[in-house]
Amino acid sequence: MKVVVQRVSESSVKIDEKIVGEIGKGFMLLVGIDENDEKSDADWLVQKILNLRVFGDDEGKLNLSILDISGEILCISQFTLIADYKKGNRPSFIKAAKPDKAIPLFDYFKEQISKSGLKTESGIFGADMKVSLINDGPVTIVMDSVTKA
Repeated sequence: MKVVVQRVSESSVKIDEKIVGEIGKGFMLLVGIDENDEKSDADWLVQKILNLRVFGDDEGKLNLSILDISGEILCISQFTLIADYKKGNRPSFIKAAKPDKAIPLFDYFKEQISKSGLKTESGIFGADMKVSLINDGPVTIVMDSVTKA
């Protein structure tokens, strides 16, 4: 499972010109699910994301987590994160989980995030979405559950 974590001052997602998810200060997460991912991958990433210290404290040092600042989270499904681009110029998405596996795992990921008590919103899996954000910093971190210890 891969997640692109972007610290934002605000973010929203539209489908057919209608806002379906919107947050203020927090994280906008792009979530890609591999065919081999399991709930344990989601659990590990959720804990890393919720405890990631990338928000400034009183001295401006990146010492605070999203939990510390009571931030908000917008989750967007993004199967293209699982692209294999090594051969040729057309990426292959064959390793991305099929919807019958990806949708329940994405829903599980969102559910685990929301158990933190933080405002958690999302787009709609498989929809053509328009995502807007103001990246704060900018701070962008790519996480991959394959690298978990």
